[in-house]
Amino acid sequence: MKKTEGWVTAPQGFIAAGVKAGIKASGNHDVAVIFSTVPAACGAVFTQNKMCAAPVLVSREVNKHGYAQAIAVNSGCANACTGEQGLADAKKMQAHTAELLGIAPEAVFVCSTGVIGQFLPMDKLLTGIADAVDSLDECEGESCAMAIQTTDTFIKHAAYETEIGGKKVTFAGIAKGAGMIHPNMATMLTFITTDVAVAPDVLKRAVKKAADKSFNMVVVDGDTSTNDSMIVLANGLAENEIILSEEHPDYPAFFEALVACATDLAKMIAHDGEGATKFLEVNVTGAATWEDAKTAAMAIAKSPLVKTAFFGEDPNWGRIVCAAGYSGAAMEADKVNLSIGGIRLVENGMNCNVPAEKLAPTMAEHDISMSIDLGAGEESATVWTCDFSYEYVKINGEYHT
Repeated sequence: MKKTEGWVTAPQGFIAAGVKAGIKASGNHDVAVIFSTVPAACGAVFTQNKMCAAPVLVSREVNKHGYAQAIAVNSGCANACTGEQGLADAKKMQAHTAELLGIAPEAVFVCSTGVIGQFLPMDKLLTGIADAVDSLDECEGESCAMAIQTTDTFIKHAAYETEIGGKKVTFAGIAKGAGMIHPNMATMLTFITTDVAVAPDVLKRAVKKAADKSFNMVVVDGDTSTNDSMIVLANGLAENEIILSEEHPDYPAFFEALVACATDLAKMIAHDGEGATKFLEVNVTGAATWEDAKTAAMAIAKSPLVKTAFFGEDPNWGRIVCAAGYSGAAMEADKVNLSIGGIRLVENGMNCNVPAEKLAPTMAEHDISMSIDLGAGEESATVWTCDFSYEYVKINGEYHT
């Protein structure tokens, strides 16, 4: 398996485009379409927020069919908390895309992201979808990625190539997300395309497992959005022997590439946390169970006190062990060890009395890793997050306006 520079159009049979439809006040790209030239197996996971947006309701139904062919997306308006009109608008968005592409409506996923509680500007949206369909091309992957952004500061994309059953197979994905990031899943959209041949039921289970290993291990601020969606399309044009079960000899290579692509995108979201100045990796070891390891890591990663300490470059390790201690995970206080940037600060629950000046270079770095051993078992987990800065408050204080 090797990493490449491709966009969502890198796998065989995929074309895409993003356009400026005027939905965003900024005038940036805001409508995108991704299209597989042949029907593709689909797998998707969505927000668990009970106030889920209209496009999530529509796309959940698409996912039940097992096959799909297109994804239509807008940014600038979430179409959430919009009642019956919002649902009708999402279905109209779906039907319009399907008509233009000459496919069935149930083969089209729809996604929206942006401000909650506003109706979609349907004239602009429908015109934008038509323009995007007219612009569909293998070379328009970047414009597609641009169109799904909201407060993102950079485009998030990843691609991998691997060999499955003697055939070259490509996986490529794009994502958006910077704030309201917390499982399950985050305020994120991510779309992954691949030309691998895999059965829909196998793909669905793999997508759920991949999300648990990647996007559900990212937290920025503890808020789960109304619109979160991860959608994977696999059109089989690589012509490998179809993967019909997890016991198929090619399944491990397929799953490894899917997880690698998803993990890269997840880490980019943490890197791009709203107002972030630090990318933080929280490693928990010595846990009684994997669930305990994740629980402790999430408690540390979500703690405003931990996040603000890293923003201030203050090595206040007490906040880290405190968060692990209240997380509910099993731990042995007199066996806990903690390191930041490889420097041991706590040994068997006791202060190692490391001078603050020794930690200063580590705390000044952009990417910082911390590791805490709970002393309660053999399981481990890693969560990715970022710091809280003044800019985070400013961005979210002004977001609606």
